[in-house]
Amino acid sequence: MESTEHVLELRHLPGCLRLSQSANWNQNEADWRLMLGFGRGWGISAPDGTLAASTMALPYGADFAWIAMVLVLPEHRRKGYASRLLRIALAEMERQKRVALLDATPAGHEVYIQEGFRDYWGFKRFALNSGISVSRMKDIRKLESKDWQTVLSLDAVAFGGSREAVLRNLAARQPKAALVAERNGQVAGFVLAREGREAMQVGPLVARDEGTARELLAAALGTLPAPVYVDIADHAGPLQSWALAQGLEIQRPFTRMAHGPKGYAPGEASLVYCPAGPELG
Repeated sequence: MESTEHVLELRHLPGCLRLSQSANWNQNEADWRLMLGFGRGWGISAPDGTLAASTMALPYGADFAWIAMVLVLPEHRRKGYASRLLRIALAEMERQKRVALLDATPAGHEVYIQEGFRDYWGFKRFALNSGISVSRMKDIRKLESKDWQTVLSLDAVAFGGSREAVLRNLAARQPKAALVAERNGQVAGFVLAREGREAMQVGPLVARDEGTARELLAAALGTLPAPVYVDIADHAGPLQSWALAQGLEIQRPFTRMAHGPKGYAPGEASLVYCPAGPELG
């Protein structure tokens, strides 16, 4: 029997979790349920029924979708499974007239270049392995119902598409770390977080300036138990330096890439200090 391609469904959840674990990625069951709930995924199952590979496409608005969870079990690598599923996802995006974006690990970067992706901007994952004590600034407070309209508008400008379902999911999972910065009565930034399989994950963090971003990140880190992962954009160099000074350590880099017209860049990247994570954008 040959390995077969198929659409991913909730019944494949145990296999999806096994894929994350095999790659030492941080996604837990709640993450996979979120992605399978609003995205479309494809898998390849081995003859014995084992889910050997996966790829997800997460739609954000009408213009683009996020390619995520391009994973293959170690014992099934070098069989072309990742490329097969990636091409299925890209063909689907082309039919929908959507640009495909993703955050590439160093191991996957060359594969994506060969498939026509172009570099957009980069970020680094930082890990905090012990808790830190910070004083919350008076302008940082919990995200309230009244803030959602402003938060969603600010995020849409920064990210370039609507991801309300994702943001509300993350806020509900870690409400203590769902924070906003208020300046002169206006929301100037926000941060969210979630629990992961290996560590807490901070992000997204969107702010109008780096000082606000630093205060939001410090406040979020102060609410979460270690270990914690946080991805910080390379264009926020001072924030990366601050993180290092607080004892966070660089784990690995990522590259945001786009598969579409040359120069395509959704959103205002300068407002994005911390992505939601490579799987969510």
